[in-house]
Amino acid sequence: MIELRGFTKRFGKLVAVDRLDLKIAPGETFGFIGPNGAGKSTTIRFLATLLKATHGEGTVNGYSVTRQPLEVRRSIGYMPDSFGLYEGMKVWEFLYFFAAAYRIPRRRRRQAVDVALERLGLAVKRTASVTKLSRGMKQRLCLAKTVLHDPPVLILDEPASGLDPLARIELKTLLGELRRAGKTILISSHILSELADCSTTIGIIERGNLLLQGPIDEVYRRIRRNRIIQIKFYENAETGLRVLRGDPNVSHIRQDGNAVTVELAGDDRQSAELLERLVAEGARIHSFADKEPTLENVFMLVTKGAVG
Repeated sequence: MIELRGFTKRFGKLVAVDRLDLKIAPGETFGFIGPNGAGKSTTIRFLATLLKATHGEGTVNGYSVTRQPLEVRRSIGYMPDSFGLYEGMKVWEFLYFFAAAYRIPRRRRRQAVDVALERLGLAVKRTASVTKLSRGMKQRLCLAKTVLHDPPVLILDEPASGLDPLARIELKTLLGELRRAGKTILISSHILSELADCSTTIGIIERGNLLLQGPIDEVYRRIRRNRIIQIKFYENAETGLRVLRGDPNVSHIRQDGNAVTVELAGDDRQSAELLERLVAEGARIHSFADKEPTLENVFMLVTKGAVG
């Protein structure tokens, strides 16, 4: 649905993006991760036909970004990292204006506006002035404008920027609903926690280079050379610690009261055998579970060169 082949963008001597290859399958929510200045917005603006490539090509929904920009624009809903709202307009007027800009037939514009208002939870704000909306509601309105023409592809650049925690949660819920509706979504952010719950695939970019990409579960497996086990003892924690310290497969033991985190070299069998030994030696265990890595773990390991 989205593909980049050798995309390169230079601004004078600055190489903003260097030979980027990227493929996003239909129905995926792709989390585009990187610090500010990594090349995320440059890549997104090229895909949105707002920036010419120095080298390389891209396709969106089967259309060439460089040769078929009008078809690409009809296929995408683009939400930039900063946006303006026209003062003096009511919410429905703002959306109606964009319905006309998207060339939605006049007879269907009001219905399209009503659908977008309902989908984004803005129906109660239909006649409100856009200038009096909260930051979260303005973000919703911009997203409503983005999906108004029902495009198959959504390209969202830092959509949660400036939102309070509640509005961020609501945005994640909306993104999940859009994915379930079959949309292909590219969403960029430098705040990793925003993407952990809503991305199916991720790509990590730094200094214009794509360091890693793939399904999020596969990426987690690649970085986890050892299992991280969290153990909480109910009684006899010292007995349990003695067993852990005597196991050659266990390393990096970290204790916090009755809670212990260890690294275990091995698979499910080694994990089960460790649990059996702890119980057999008399340690009473409240919980014993794998600790899943986070996007923060992924990003730190990848940018330090720890993952090939």
